[in-house]
Amino acid sequence: MDKVIDIEDRIPTLREKRRKRTNIKFIVLIILFFLTLFLLLYFQSPYSEIKKIQISGSNLVEDSEYLKQSDLQIGDSMWGFHVGEIEKKIQQQYWVKSVKVKRKWLTTVEIKVDEWQKVAYISEDNAFFPMLENGDVFRESNTLEPIDAPLFLQFDDEKLRKRLLKELAKLEPTVLALISQINATPTSADPYAITLFMNDGYEVRAEITTLAEKLNYYPSIVAQIEHASGYSKGIIDIEVGSYYKSFDDEYTQLDINLEEMDVQEQEVLGDEETTLQ
Repeated sequence: MDKVIDIEDRIPTLREKRRKRTNIKFIVLIILFFLTLFLLLYFQSPYSEIKKIQISGSNLVEDSEYLKQSDLQIGDSMWGFHVGEIEKKIQQQYWVKSVKVKRKWLTTVEIKVDEWQKVAYISEDNAFFPMLENGDVFRESNTLEPIDAPLFLQFDDEKLRKRLLKELAKLEPTVLALISQINATPTSADPYAITLFMNDGYEVRAEITTLAEKLNYYPSIVAQIEHASGYSKGIIDIEVGSYYKSFDDEYTQLDINLEEMDVQEQEVLGDEETTLQ
């Protein structure tokens, strides 16, 4: 038989539960009140303003250029801008590969920029302009500083130039630093032929389509050449295989041919003088 509980016995328990629910509601209301008060005071205080804007990764342009593009200023509200909109504005610059904007701590905005790598220079209108790995020529400023990347000559074909820039971007930094100048030397048989002049005195004949794949072995190729007895500076051909010829061997034949031409010219001149007489 079920036990019957008198309602009078349950009244203290019900009162205790009601009191607890009332206390919880009161605490929640107090918390919401102070939270709202804190937010109101925070947004009205200097602690909600931008105190510092950190910009990193800017090499091609000054930090002030990115600050201008962001439209942010010291004293603006930390919550009065959209991160995505600022990133989109900066990303529109052709020399910017990617950008990340974020709020840092309570009063700092951080802008991290990743620019396209500068891999070469091109001479135009008596000025040197950097060329980026995405194929664009950076014309925002020319430079009178020492050239710290290869110089392009005779590269009028933009598609060919962009193809070469992509290959240079794949090179090891130590190998890229060894290149002083690159000339376009196309032939009817090979429109991608190029000649590279290296800072260590060698000349390299290569093809654009396989440049990075083969030129990254340049240090080991030179080491083999210089370990050989009686070596001298010369021409390294990596267009098809890997061949080496010293400058003496390359240009001695040319000197002989020039001497033969001089002898032939003297004979022709002698015949002409005889005929005139």
